[in-house]
Amino acid sequence: MEIITNIPVELNLDRICSELHVSPGGEDAKDLADLIERVSAVVNPKAIYDICYVEDRTAGAVTINGVTFTSRVLRVNLDQVHRVFPFVVTCGRELEHVPGVDGDPLREYWLDHLRIAALRAAGERVRAHIEATFQPGRTSSMSPGSLADWPITQQTQLFALLGDVEGAIGVRLTDSFLMLPMKSVSGMHFPTEISFHSCSLCPRKDCPGRSAPYDEQLYAERYAEG
Repeated sequence: MEIITNIPVELNLDRICSELHVSPGGEDAKDLADLIERVSAVVNPKAIYDICYVEDRTAGAVTINGVTFTSRVLRVNLDQVHRVFPFVVTCGRELEHVPGVDGDPLREYWLDHLRIAALRAAGERVRAHIEATFQPGRTSSMSPGSLADWPITQQTQLFALLGDVEGAIGVRLTDSFLMLPMKSVSGMHFPTEISFHSCSLCPRKDCPGRSAPYDEQLYAERYAEG
């Protein structure tokens, strides 16, 4: 198990003003600069991951380090894979409550944007660390709950692979399988010759987090049982 801390987060005021459509030099920009300064003083994103091994496969499930995951898509994606890298990344508890926000809706919106920046930095760092340490080649990832095929209830199994995640990086799994802090992501990196994006199998329209277009033929062509 590897824990990664001291992850740098770049919070450039000009870039963030552009992303949030805040006019530089105005009062909102001054307020945003103050919030960025407060966040920069405490931000501490974290990540945990481990290297695990595929032990068994059935038509719609895969067993990794003694833990069975039920997902046809995950099973097919790991068909030729022997090692995987389960992970959890988070913006950190330090950003749950930042002085000066005090329930103000605009500042809460800005703070959420900064939390996402910290989360993104943690995600990029853990992927880079895995690639540098283990040299798996091209990798893709999947997350429980990103598709109906791999439900969010299987967060429990993924956390089981990593041990005491809350003690290690402060991320707690709730009874409804959500993570706290909210700006946290769990999943599994795996080597692949063909890039995979869960978004390609998701028909949801107008999704702000979409990273790839929906391919309505992909499931039938690659994942449906023959």
